[in-house]
Amino acid sequence: MARNRRLILSSPSEVWRLLSDGHRYGEWVTGTRQILAADPHWPEVGARLKVRVGAGPLTLDDICVVRVCEPRRRLELEAKADPFGAARIAMQLLPWGEHTLLTLDWHPLRGPGTRMHGLPVDYIVAVRNGMMLTKLARIAVREHTPEALAAP
Repeated sequence: MARNRRLILSSPSEVWRLLSDGHRYGEWVTGTRQILAADPHWPEVGARLKVRVGAGPLTLDDICVVRVCEPRRRLELEAKADPFGAARIAMQLLPWGEHTLLTLDWHPLRGPGTRMHGLPVDYIVAVRNGMMLTKLARIAVREHTPEALAAP
């Protein structure tokens, strides 16, 4: 399992606002080329996000399904990228003063990733996920408003 943590200088409500907008995942999820579709009830349990991911000329359509949703606290997704299998992405938001400590855990569920799971793969995933959290933090800080700090 790859685990990343990032202190985001915005409130959990502000960070949650970004996580709960499926159309914005392409702004911060590394490797996302295009958001093809987002269920209107995203991020409720069972909602789907269809994305095109890739590097260079190679692309693949991926589906993320919400498995757990606790608004402003926790979001767990299952990312399916056939033929490569699936992975669980769990994000937890903890209030840290006026800010947010975001923890992201990634774990392969099925497919080749489960056989290659270990230090080298986890390291590469942790680097990628660190880049994602940095992008997310920059967006949250850029869009930071004093009113959002007072939101529940």
